[in-house]
Amino acid sequence: MTLKYANRMDQVKGLETREIIKFIGKSDIISFAGGLPAPELFPLEELKEISAKVLEECGSDALQYVPTDGYLPLREMIAERMQKTGVKTSAENILIINGSQQGIDFSGKLFLNPGDVVISEKPCYLGAIGAFRSYQAKFVDIPIDNDGIKVGELEKTLSQTPKAKLIYVTPDFQNPTGISWSVTRRKEFIEVVNKFHLPVIEDNPYGEIRFEGKNIPPIKAFDTEGNVVFLGTFSKILCPGFRIGWICASRELVKKYTMLKEVADLQCNTMAQREVALYLSEYDITININKIRQVYKRRRDLMIQIIKEEFPPEAKYSVPEGGLFLWIEFPKHINGRELLEKTLQEKVAFVPGGCFYPNGGHENSIRLNFSNMPEEKIVVGMKRLAKIIHKEL
Repeated sequence: MTLKYANRMDQVKGLETREIIKFIGKSDIISFAGGLPAPELFPLEELKEISAKVLEECGSDALQYVPTDGYLPLREMIAERMQKTGVKTSAENILIINGSQQGIDFSGKLFLNPGDVVISEKPCYLGAIGAFRSYQAKFVDIPIDNDGIKVGELEKTLSQTPKAKLIYVTPDFQNPTGISWSVTRRKEFIEVVNKFHLPVIEDNPYGEIRFEGKNIPPIKAFDTEGNVVFLGTFSKILCPGFRIGWICASRELVKKYTMLKEVADLQCNTMAQREVALYLSEYDITININKIRQVYKRRRDLMIQIIKEEFPPEAKYSVPEGGLFLWIEFPKHINGRELLEKTLQEKVAFVPGGCFYPNGGHENSIRLNFSNMPEEKIVVGMKRLAKIIHKEL
C-alpha cells in the first residue's frame, strides 16, 4: 500500500545531531556532538525527595489534568525569575511548554505560510532550521560577528525581503558558535525590529550558564512593542528529562500559543510541573546553576588548552563566555562531514558545521560540546581529534 503524505513532509528531515547521538549511545565513542548537560550535575537526591513529597501532599492533583497554560505557581515563579533579568512580565505572560523546542515549532505554526521567509543568524541552531522548514519556509541568514547579528545587514535585508515573516535568534552563547550579543547590539536590533514590526523568537536555553563577564539582559527586556517571544527552559539548568520550558510573550501572543498547545498535546506533564515548582520553592536553584558553571568552565578551559597545544594554527576557534559549545573553522579544503567519518573510526564524535547553515556551504567548520564529557575523556578525545586534523591539513 502506498500512502500519500502531506506536501510539507518533503521538508521534514531528521536532525543530524539526534542521529549522531542515537549512534554514539550504543558505543564507546567520546562524544562532543550533542548539547547534553552533565548528568552527574542533576540534583538527583533533591529531586527524589521532591517527587515523593509531591505525591504524598497532593498526589491526586499531581496526576490530574491542569489548564493548558500550565501550573499557576510555576508560572508565577518563572515570571518572578524573569523580572530579575529586566523583563517586565507576570504569570499571565507565561505559557508552560515541552521544552523550548516546542516553542520554536509553535512559532512556525503560528506565523509561517508556505514560501514565507525566516530571518536567522548565520550560522543558526539546526533544530530551528528543521522546525521552520517543516512549515515550508525559506531562510535568509544574516552574518554575525563577536557582538552578534550584523544590524546594518539585517535592516537592508528586511527592506528587500517583503515575505519576511519572523526573526529567529539565540543572543546568549549562541548554538553553534557560543557568541553572546553585546548590550549595544541588542538595543540596535530592537530599533530595527520596531521599524518593520516583525515577531522575534528569542531562544534562550543557555543564558544563565555564564562563566565570566557581566550578565546581559535578554532582548525581551528591551522590547517596547511586544514583538519579542522569549523561549526559556529548565533543561540546561535543572534537567532535560522533565521537558519543562516556557514562552514569555504579550498576552495576545500567549493566547495564540495556548490555542496551539491545546490542539497539540493539551498540556505539559502535571507531575513534572509540580516537581519543578516545589524544587524552586524548597531549594535555591542558583546553587545548582553555580555548580554547573564551575564544571562547564573547567571543561571549556581544558578543551581550549588542548586546542592551543595540539591543534594546528590554521584551526580558528571561539572562546565563549558561557553556554555549552565551541566553534572551530578550518581552511576551506577541510570538510567537516568527511572529517567526522574519520574521527568516528577513532571513536570521537562532533557535529559538522555545515548543517547549521540553512542555505548550505561552510562545510569547513565543526561544533564541539564541552559540557557532557568528563575531563579525562575530553583530553583523550581532543588529542585524537588533533591528530586526525593534522593529517588532513
